[in-house]
Amino acid sequence: MISRAGIFDSGVGGLTVAKSIYQAKLFDEIIYFGDTARVPYGSKNESTIIRYSLESLEFLKNFDINFLITACNTVSSCALPEIRKEANFNVVGVIDAGIQAVTKQAKKDDTILIIGTKATINSNLYKNGLEAKGYKNIISIPTPLFVPIVEEEAYSKSLIKETFKLYFNKLNPEKIDIVVLGCTHFPLLSAYLQEYFKNAKLIHSGEAIVELLKKEYNLKEKQNSKIHFLASENPAHLKKVAKKWF
Repeated sequence: MISRAGIFDSGVGGLTVAKSIYQAKLFDEIIYFGDTARVPYGSKNESTIIRYSLESLEFLKNFDINFLITACNTVSSCALPEIRKEANFNVVGVIDAGIQAVTKQAKKDDTILIIGTKATINSNLYKNGLEAKGYKNIISIPTPLFVPIVEEEAYSKSLIKETFKLYFNKLNPEKIDIVVLGCTHFPLLSAYLQEYFKNAKLIHSGEAIVELLKKEYNLKEKQNSKIHFLASENPAHLKKVAKKWF
C-alpha cells in the first residue's frame, strides 16, 4: 500500500517541518496544505481554530491520505483531540517533538525562552511539558507578529529589530540558553533570532519530528518520495516559498 501523508499548516510555516519529513523519505507521497486564506490561526479563538482544522482535515481526506502531521503548533495545541476523533489514521502534532528536542539539548538549569502564537503560549503545553521533565527556568512570550512577517516575506532588518524590541525588551538576551521556536514559521527567522540571542541554541520541532515518527510509528525510509504543495489562497506564493526552502 502506498503511504500518503498529509502535512497541514495555517500557511507557509509548516514547510520547515515538511522539508525534514520529505528529506527523510518516510512516505511515498506527501500532500502539503497551507490554509493561506485564513492565516494566522494563533490570534483566533479555540473554537475557530478547531473548525478550521477539521475543515482542512476533510479537504486532505480527498487525497486518500493515511497519515496526518499537523505542522502547526497552534493546531497541535488546540485541536488534536478533535482531529483524531474524525480521522481513521494516525495524527501527529509537533509539540511533543519540540519538547523531546529540548530534553536532548538543554540542561535542567538552563534558561529556556518559548516563543509562539498567542494560542500556543496560552495553552501552556510547552511550559507544562518541560516543567514535568524537571525544567524550571522557563519564560513564555507570545510573538504573533512573526507570522505575518514570514508570510509576507517582510524581512526588513529595521522591522525585525523593532519587533524584537517590542517582544524582548525586558529580556537580557545573553542570559537565554535555549530558544524554543514554538511556531513552524519561526525557523524562517532563525538567522535574525540567532544574531539576537547569540549564546542560545534554537530548537524547533522540525528537527525532531523525523526521529519521533521513526521511533513511535516505526516508519522506514522509502526508495522514492514525492511532495505536492497546495494552498487555500495564492498557491503560487506558497510554491515560491517552498522552492526557496527546499
